[in-house]
Parts: sequence; structure tokens; C-alpha cells
Amino acid sequence: MARARPDGPGGLPRDGLILLALVTLAWGLAWPAMKIVLNEMSPWAFREVTLPAGGLILMAVARLIGQPLTVPHGKWPALIAVALVNVGGWQLFSALGLAHLPSGRAVLIAYTMPLWASLGGAWLLGETLTPRLGVALALGMAGVGVLMSGDFAALAGTLSGIAYMLIAAFFWGIGVVLLKRVAWEMPTLSLAAWQLVIASIPIAILAGLIEGFTLPSLSPLALATLIFVILVPICFCSWAFFKVVSLFPANISAIGTLMIPVIGVLSGSLILGEPIGWREMASLGLIGSSLVLTLFYRR
Repeated sequence: MARARPDGPGGLPRDGLILLALVTLAWGLAWPAMKIVLNEMSPWAFREVTLPAGGLILMAVARLIGQPLTVPHGKWPALIAVALVNVGGWQLFSALGLAHLPSGRAVLIAYTMPLWASLGGAWLLGETLTPRLGVALALGMAGVGVLMSGDFAALAGTLSGIAYMLIAAFFWGIGVVLLKRVAWEMPTLSLAAWQLVIASIPIAILAGLIEGFTLPSLSPLALATLIFVILVPICFCSWAFFKVVSLFPANISAIGTLMIPVIGVLSGSLILGEPIGWREMASLGLIGSSLVLTLFYRR
């Protein structure tokens, strides 16, 4: 895949920084949006609808703009493995966790992901976790920890939700590393589409076995929110984040997402009335410092 010209802050690709900012905003808003839908349908049914719909939409867009959907020779095993881990594991377990937790708290646990991605990048890709990136990661994790610190007692009663979100974060972090490890030789849009479609197959089968294939009727608000989730967080953000991963090292791609939980908590407060206080402001300062060290340091 072609690399963007490195003309952004810190010598990083400007296109990648713009996409990362859009992904951060959209995925932050997605958490309260998903919570609205999950109040009216199960996590299994939610993913049974959103993943294949998102994948087929991206395939249609790829066709319309003339991009090939052909998977290069020898890439199928890697594509299936990455799709099941990076998309299937993350999407399924994050929905299961969100069904048991407030949206603002679910997003906090989910974004322990940079820790797994940074460790996996050092182990599998040989990426160097420099002192600067180490400090940035520590600041970011401290920001997430501050946000969680006021809810340990409440979270203790939702251990299943915590476990689901930690599993989701691990799958996503390792999936980012596996995605970076392969030279795909195919358009990012097609890569995103195939991952969504492949991941949807086992999830749809499991959903059918567990709950059957009957979908619930949704209120107008939940239906409109479901359409938003499919088009923006699923379709656009899947493509955009895979593009970011192709432009940045895995650890920078992961640490760059740390503002998402702040936006998730703030939007959860504004949209769902979830509480907000000094912890959110302190976390914003810590995570903001982490992002400055990661993305805007002149190398």
C-alpha cells in the first residue's frame, strides 16, 4: 500500500493523523450509540447484523470505485486468522461486555488495548518501545486507570462484563500487530471488507445456535442508531483504522487511539446521562500528554 508523504507533526504522515482524529471522534461517539441499540437487542443479534452489513457495504463501495476484491495468492490463511482475531474477537466480546457495563466504563477497559499492541509489536514485529513511547504508554494507561478508579466497587459486581472487555482489548491489540505483520498487497478498503465478512460467518452461526435467527423489532431511535453504527463506526472506521495501521508502527497506531475513551466517557455523559467529574478532566490531561509524546514529537 502506498505511503502518505511524511509532512505532519513529528514527521508522521498527515493523512494518517487526519484519519486517526476522525476515527477517534467516531469511535468515541460509537460507545453510547451502541449502548442505545443494545438496550433493545442482544449482543449476538447486534453483531449478527452489523458485521455482515458493514462488510457487504464496503464490498459494494469497492466495486463502485473500481477497486479489486481479489485476495492475493497465498494471503487467505493470514486474512482468515487476522479477521477472526482483529475483527471477530474484538467485535463479539466488546458487544458482550458493553451489554453488562455502562458505555463509559466499557470503553475504559477496552482501551487497555494499546498495552497489548505495544507489547505484541515489540515481540512479533521487533518494534522498539523507546523511552519516549514507554512514558507515553504509561501516561495513557494512567489516564485510563484514573477514569476507572472511582468505579472499582461498582465494577466488582460486573466481573463478567470486565472479563469480556479485557478479552476484547487483548484480541484487538494482538490483531493490530498481526495486521501490521503481513504485506497484504491489496487495497485497504477490500481488506477491511473481507475481514468484516469473514468474521461475521462464525458469529452468525453461533448466534443462530444460541438465540435463533429472529431479530427483535427496534424503536425508531434504536433503528436510526443501528444504521449510524453500521455506516460510521463499522464501515468508515474499519477502513480508516486499517489505513492508519498501514501508515504508522503498531505501537503508535494503538497509543494514538487513547483519546477515544475520553470521548466515550464525555459522550456517554451527554447522551446517556452517565456521571462525569474531576477524574475525566485528569484523565484528559494524562492521555493528552501521552498523545503529544506519541504523535507530535519532532523526530
